[in-house]
Formats: sequence, structure tokens, C-alpha cells
Amino acid sequence: MIRRAVLLLALLLAACQGEPQRAACPAGKVCLEYGNNSEPQTLDPQKANLVDEAAIIGDLMMGLTTDSPDAKPVPGAAERWTTSADGLTWTFHLRPARWSDGRPVTADDFVFGMRRTLDPKTASIYAYLLYVIENGQAVNEGKAPLTALGVRAPDPRTVEIRLAHPAPYLPELLKHQSFFPAPRHVVERYGDGWVQPGRYVGNGPFRLTGWRLGDRISVEKNPYFWDAANVCLDRVNYYPTPDVVSAERRVARGELDLNTRFQSNRYERLQKTMPGVARTGVSLATAYLSFNTRDVAAFRDVRVRRALSMAVDRDFITAKLLRAGQQPAYAFTPPITAGYVGAGEGPRLRWAGLPFAERQAQARRLLAEAGYTAARPLKLTITTPNNTDTLLLMEAVQADWRAIGVQPRIEQNEAGVAFAAYRNRAFEIGSMSWYGDFNDPVTFLGLFKSDTGAQNYGDYKNPAYDALLAAADQEPDLAERARILARAEQLMLDEEAMIPVYFVVNRNLVSRRVTGWVDNAPNFHRTRWLCLKPQR
Repeated sequence: MIRRAVLLLALLLAACQGEPQRAACPAGKVCLEYGNNSEPQTLDPQKANLVDEAAIIGDLMMGLTTDSPDAKPVPGAAERWTTSADGLTWTFHLRPARWSDGRPVTADDFVFGMRRTLDPKTASIYAYLLYVIENGQAVNEGKAPLTALGVRAPDPRTVEIRLAHPAPYLPELLKHQSFFPAPRHVVERYGDGWVQPGRYVGNGPFRLTGWRLGDRISVEKNPYFWDAANVCLDRVNYYPTPDVVSAERRVARGELDLNTRFQSNRYERLQKTMPGVARTGVSLATAYLSFNTRDVAAFRDVRVRRALSMAVDRDFITAKLLRAGQQPAYAFTPPITAGYVGAGEGPRLRWAGLPFAERQAQARRLLAEAGYTAARPLKLTITTPNNTDTLLLMEAVQADWRAIGVQPRIEQNEAGVAFAAYRNRAFEIGSMSWYGDFNDPVTFLGLFKSDTGAQNYGDYKNPAYDALLAAADQEPDLAERARILARAEQLMLDEEAMIPVYFVVNRNLVSRRVTGWVDNAPNFHRTRWLCLKPQR
């Protein structure tokens, strides 16, 4: 009894003194401890919505194409493909592969998965991405049967996709989880419950072994993965880490090997205290605010939307508050996006060049014209995820809006709860970032099409905007396509469809023990490419 008490005391003292409390790893195995920001709501590829969900799903599942270490599209489940002369028919030839339960992966699993994404019963938030496929929109709207979708399996090793219009970016798009296969033999047996540990079947480099809510999700190397011999890691634990300062300390102590976010204004400090660990780089992402125009009458007035946007001090937010390289955003599509107009030619909020004091004065006049004065102030609620950077940002926006006579309050929620509110329009103003699902302007501008659905959080609708995006889809000349897309974005900006705030920088903490990590703008890092140096 005395020895046991002494041992317990020693463990407590070690914990108090900052000794690493790292999860035990079996002898001879390589185990990665991965900080992943938030608790996933689902690991179902056809239903997932959040970036943090996609990070795990991309390790459990693999599409026809997949991410290379630098996030470029490379052959995944398909080892090669061909394209017809008109760019409408793509034929993918599958490599021999098996699901994590040993069953063969067939072309029918891809047909089943894409149909499942578009099935109205699935209610996939990303269904609109598959409108690029022939009859995709009609299927999703219940106007055509699932069998009408332009995807078929001529034989077990061939997937043929017929597009509604040419899409040279299709290999980029097919990396997205909404195009992933689904194991029909498991889904039809368990229904939505197929994603639970013990039932989950994937075709990726890892298999799901545990999910303890609020603690961790655990995966182990999939012995049936076609490239298992080249996967270094034996196990990965993904931890929800909404408290980024606490996660930073866990990385410093060696309890976590990486964390996919750190508090932005601590970057300079981290460069000194953890040199080489804090990794930043320009991101394919934009931070912005959405208006609930469906339910809040004030936000249907463009004068109100413009006033609120003009009053946000983007220069202070990026240079003084966040301080990790973010750039003020006066457009929505990041300037690094492939296939877009060149620097200086891009769309821009027309008032962007005004001095901030003049913007504030104009914002007050616009609000007064819309009927909001000191005697009748505009009152609003900002619904936001409760991560540190976003709360700092919203406090700055709150102060900016108070300066023009608006009375805002902040309502913070766990990320999953906040995004559920956005999807269900249970918010007034929402704070979010859009990370490009693929490297093309359409991944940003497609959000504002009238048929996009739940992710068009502000319910922006303009037939002229839709027509421009449709024209871009049919334009074979890439330079002209870029110009058409730029016209569409300028139209949307002129109508103040949302408030762009800043262009994001990726902020990762990566232990010097981690090898194989390649910084890239989309910030996709599949763990099949990672390994760990031995602990010293």
C-alpha cells in the first residue's frame, strides 16, 4: 500500500512539473498524437461538413484521386484515367484494392457513394459539388432517379463519369470526400450507424478503432490498404483541441506531435520559444461574416450590409490583432487561387480605397438612410465558434460596429454547434472561414449560387450571378473563363453578399520529430505521408 502511494505521488509530481502525459504506444510501433481543433460531428464522407472532419475521413477513405504531400492531386483508388476530346467523359481505371474488412473495392462502390451524396434522403451539405456530373442537380432535387446520374461502372474496375459541362479541375474535385466510395455491404446493413467503431469500413491507409467523445478518435494502419507497406505510422490519435494555448503547451511537452492551429498573435513568441515548430504560410482560405438575409429584415437592405462591412477595420485586425501574416480581404477569392485573373485585375469592394475614418462616416450615413439612428439603433447578435482567434476577431468587429452606433452582442458556441446554427439559419450574423475544397475560383464563387443550399449561409440569390457562373462553365478559353468569373465576383461584392475580413494563413504546430510534412496552401496533410523520428 505504501509503495503504491509513493508511486502515485511520483506520478502526480511529474504531471505538476510538466512531464509529458503522452498516450502509451505499443513497443516497436510508431504512434502519432494529432491535435485536430474540434470534435467531429460525423465521419460519414457523404455527410461531413467541417475541415476537422475531412482531416480524419481523408485518412480512413480514399477517392479516385488523392492528395500528394504538397496537396496536388495524384492517383488514388484509380491508378490512371482518360478524358474524351470534348472533356465531358472521364474514364477511371481502379487499382486492385480492398476495404478494411477485406472485401474488394469495386467501381460500384464509387457509383453507390456518389449517388448517396446526391440522394435527397442523405441531405448532404456538399451535394452541390456533384452538380458538375450529368443530371446531378436533377437527382439531388428529386426530379430524376438516382440511376440517371452520369456515373456508371462498365465493369468492376472501371468508373465512368459523364459531366454536365467541361471541368478540367475534376482531378482536384475528386479528392473531396463527397466523391468518395461508400461500402454498400455495410451501409445497407447498418444505415447511418455504419460509421461507428466496429462497423466503419474504409479503403484508406487507416481503419477506425475507437471514438471517445471529448477525448480522442483512434485509427490504426489498415493492413488491406494497397500501399500499406509504405505507411510508416501504426496508430494515430486525433484530439479535439479548442483551447489552442493548452494545445501549444502539449506540443511543447511532447504530448502532441502536431496541432493544426495556434493562437495567431502568439506567432512571434512561438518563433522564439519553439523555433521551427510554428509553421505558417498563405492559405487557400478567406475569413468572412455572413448575414441571415432570410430571417433578418435589416440585412435585406444593401445599405445596412455595406455599412457593416465598411466599418470593419481590416488593417487593424490583420496587422495589430492577429499578426501572423494575414492580409486584409476586400474580395472573396484569395489572390493565390489557380486559374484566376492576375494581381491588380481582380474584383474588389469599390469603397476599399477610402480612408477608414471616411468609411466610418459613410457607414453612419447609410445606417441613418436605412432608418437606424441613435434613437433607433441597429441591434444584432454575432454567432461564433468559441476558438480564441475567432473570439478576438469578433470582439474587434463588435467594437468597430459600436463606433458607428450599432449595438452588437456575441454568442459563442462550440464549433459544431455554431455551424449547425449556420446551416439551420438559427443566427443573425455568423463568423466563418471558407477553405477551398479544390484549387479553382469555383470553390469560392460556387458558394453564392442560388442552388448551392445550406452552405450559402447568407442565401444570396441573383440570376445574373448564376448566369455568369454557368457561362464560365461552358467557356473553353481559360483566360476568358477567369474574366467571366471575375465579373461574377464583382457583381456579388457590389451587392455586399457577405463581409470578407482577411485572407487566412495556415497556422500549424509541427514537432521537429515529425517527418514528411510539407507546407501547402490548401493545408491538406494526409498522415500516410508522415512519420516520427525516434524519441531522444
